[in-house]
Amino acid sequence: MRSGNDMMGVATDAALEASIASATRALLDFRQPDGHWVFELEADCTIPAEYVLLRHYLAEPVDAALEAKIANYLRRIQGAHGGWPLVHEGAFDMSASVKAYFALKMIGDSVDAPHMVRAREAIRSRGGAIHSNVFTRFLLAMFEVTTWRSVPVLPVEIMLLPMWSPFHLNKISYWARTTMVPLMVLAALKPRAKNPKGVGIDELFLQDPRSIGMTAKAPHQSWAWFLLFRGLDHILRVIEPVFPKKLRARAIDSAIAFIEERLNGEDGLGAIFPPMANAVMMYEALGKPADYPPRVVTRRGLDKLLVIGEDEAYCQPCVSPVWDTALTCHALLEAGSEDALSQAKQGLDWLLPKQVLDIKGDWAVKRPEVRPGGWAFQYNNAYYPDLDDTAVVVMAMDRAVRHSGGREYDTAMARGREWIEGMQSRDGGWAAFDVNNLEYYLNNIPFSDHGALLDPPTEDVTARCLSMLAQLGETAKTSKAVAEGIEYLRRTQLAEGSWYGRWGLNYVYGTWSVLCALNAAGVDHQDPMIRKAVDWLISIQNADGGWGEDAVSYRLDYKGFEGAPTTASQTAWALLGLMAAGEVENPAVRRGVECLKSTQTEKGLWDEQRYTATGFPRVFYLRYHGYAKFFPLWALARYRNLNSTNSRVVGVGM
Repeated sequence: MRSGNDMMGVATDAALEASIASATRALLDFRQPDGHWVFELEADCTIPAEYVLLRHYLAEPVDAALEAKIANYLRRIQGAHGGWPLVHEGAFDMSASVKAYFALKMIGDSVDAPHMVRAREAIRSRGGAIHSNVFTRFLLAMFEVTTWRSVPVLPVEIMLLPMWSPFHLNKISYWARTTMVPLMVLAALKPRAKNPKGVGIDELFLQDPRSIGMTAKAPHQSWAWFLLFRGLDHILRVIEPVFPKKLRARAIDSAIAFIEERLNGEDGLGAIFPPMANAVMMYEALGKPADYPPRVVTRRGLDKLLVIGEDEAYCQPCVSPVWDTALTCHALLEAGSEDALSQAKQGLDWLLPKQVLDIKGDWAVKRPEVRPGGWAFQYNNAYYPDLDDTAVVVMAMDRAVRHSGGREYDTAMARGREWIEGMQSRDGGWAAFDVNNLEYYLNNIPFSDHGALLDPPTEDVTARCLSMLAQLGETAKTSKAVAEGIEYLRRTQLAEGSWYGRWGLNYVYGTWSVLCALNAAGVDHQDPMIRKAVDWLISIQNADGGWGEDAVSYRLDYKGFEGAPTTASQTAWALLGLMAAGEVENPAVRRGVECLKSTQTEKGLWDEQRYTATGFPRVFYLRYHGYAKFFPLWALARYRNLNSTNSRVVGVGM
């Protein structure tokens, strides 16, 4: 006869199995017909607002039904403070609020409507739209709200600078590079938006908007560097008008050639919204007609980013099919049912031809000897594969091969590994898209008020690359790359025990990533850095058993973790990190598992309104609609699997 405790264990196991089965079925229901997954990728109000403003910039025919749905979306996400935040229930953000107000006014909302009055008062009470960031100011200059004196000088002749110059396109990040090239053409031509309705937003300023000058120093910028670059800006402002016309024409031609080599068809320049929108406006400024093929295909790509529902619509900053599919495959491989394994195999088969093997992208400027072998984040972005995606895809393929004994992914895995090994930066870390992108002084130029001009190595991407190499059998003794990667992570751990998360929110994400990597690399679970990280994760667990972290953790004066409401994805990360560190039997892990089980919906999913991912810290955040679908399943299945083995050791990289 079973004891009461035994019966409780059986019931708990049955409940856990039911939870895993329900989550697996729900995840499989999102599968696309060709075997891949792609979930909505939502940012803040700026991208849908910019989409509306772009249409009016070009004087496109008004799509009243679409604009009404975008307006509904913008009104719904307006904050209680009257403005618009960067994250769900976040603080007021000036640039987001200015763009949202401008878009709603452009759509036709009355300035006397209560939500518009509240927005205007919120903006003006904080000093007015003069405090908008550089990107917003460029838009306002083209709409003639402000003048071109309000933006930094951005000479298109930058296209012709040699690599040894202090500022070169290949010394900044891929997202900055692709955004800036068409913007430099726009800055040279200084076009005016068609704006057929003649809508302006002078009322958001406390002064004549045409009188304002350059932006103030951003908090992350040092006075010495800022003043130096501000001085250079003043000099350029005087001499730019007398630059030789032939030189300017050659620079514009160089910019156009750069762009058209990287257009990616309907997936667009850089496969992200800002450079795509800038490219369309550039073609307009150059006098290219609406039926000019590169303009047509890029404009069509922007419409493909729209998410149109019954009552609301918004525009995504990009799409994430490779990332979503690879992570979903990991969750399904962990779940382990016959159907899950079969569908994961189809997802990996879909990923296989997405590997970039024939194009040396911009990364090759600093690593010309390395063969391509990465995967991009989006459907097509061959010039900009990323290391995070590549590592995650390779690890999923390796897991599938371990299960099936097949060899069909061997070549792809070898090329992915080779590329990642070749992309390690000299400090031992890995970045997302580039190598040795360490010119930190460039974040002090006036254009970089967002502080995200560079793509330096980060703890989370380093951990993912280290996880991949370790899962494929490398150790600190056999691999210089692994040894240096471990040292990078040892060096970057914070005193509290956590690691920074550049691409996910934030220290929970970074710490999960690193604990998985250290475990895979064979670092002893009793190593002080692992014990500190475990203690930190347990110390920040919420009373409900879950974990949560807010975007405010990215503030420049971070002094330690501040609690935030539980989310399913962050709870899953904490659990996966603790289990990787050998803590599967820790009561904190059990409480976290119970939290996930108790918050699962009848559909087998989890509700998650909060943003748990990062585009640019302090500037731009992301809500991956897939995160609350595959990460909790992954954590629950991992917990079950470890409890059914004697070793209790995670044997894979993540």
